[in-house]
Amino acid sequence: MVGLKPTDIPPSATVKFLSAGTAACIADLFTFPLDTAKVRLQIQGEGKASRAMKNVKYKGALGTITTMVRTEGPKSLYNGLVAGLQRQMSFASIRIGLYDSVKQFYTPKGSESASIPTRLLAGCTTGAMAVTCAQPTDVVKVRFQAHIRLVGGPKKYNGTVDAYKTIAREEGVRGLWKGTLPNIIRNSIVNCGEMVTYDLVKETLLRYHLMTDNFPCHFVAAFGAGFCATIVASPVDVVKTRYMNSIPGQYKNALNCMFTMVVKEGPTAFYKGFIPSFLRLGSWNVVMFVSFEQLKRLMVLAKVTWESPF
Repeated sequence: MVGLKPTDIPPSATVKFLSAGTAACIADLFTFPLDTAKVRLQIQGEGKASRAMKNVKYKGALGTITTMVRTEGPKSLYNGLVAGLQRQMSFASIRIGLYDSVKQFYTPKGSESASIPTRLLAGCTTGAMAVTCAQPTDVVKVRFQAHIRLVGGPKKYNGTVDAYKTIAREEGVRGLWKGTLPNIIRNSIVNCGEMVTYDLVKETLLRYHLMTDNFPCHFVAAFGAGFCATIVASPVDVVKTRYMNSIPGQYKNALNCMFTMVVKEGPTAFYKGFIPSFLRLGSWNVVMFVSFEQLKRLMVLAKVTWESPF
């Protein structure tokens, strides 16, 4: 057995909620540079590109990371990390931590297991709920990641709090909720791709005794979840990033942003940054789900030990 053994006591909704947020933060710390590279590749080619962007070209995930380190310094890879961690604690806690509870709520009484439509509905529900609560943190994260600051150049924001204030002052409070609709669509799709795929793969592996409930099983299920999520979510993810990073008036709405991309750059624009997106989402899912499973067991064991010290 690799890692902590499964406990006889199932984790409560609170344990899942806290474990999910913490596990997502751990995953972000490991994969944030890939997420930043993905954002840079997604916005490359849009009309709003700054002067700095015109002089900087990104090619592939590794090339983007190398270029950023050379032109902006290593710290640029973690631009927006604070907002990213704030996002995960509020976002992942809801969409991942509450998934099982919502799935059970939608499952008819007497059913042995939830159907695929029920799982998809639960994934869409928690994904939409999470975005509604965490949208401002996502906007600030993307703005930090998209901003190109050459070595010695001016800062766009003097910290995360200043970013919230500046966006609210310059664009109104609505600016912090920019791109909410495409983000709800994107994250509902991602959440279904991740949670439902992980759920089904893990359940199948255990049901047919192909693996036991330990690290290898969690790794395989998480890798499959990351791949499926990237395939279905990339188009919406690119539109979301472009729209969130746009200046006021550049696009009428997210739909206009999508049509503008098709006309000016062609359909392939929807899969810009696909490789870093998959590398990031795949590795993020592996780290997150493995951490999530272990944290749930650790918290349950800690609770049992605390309640029965002797």
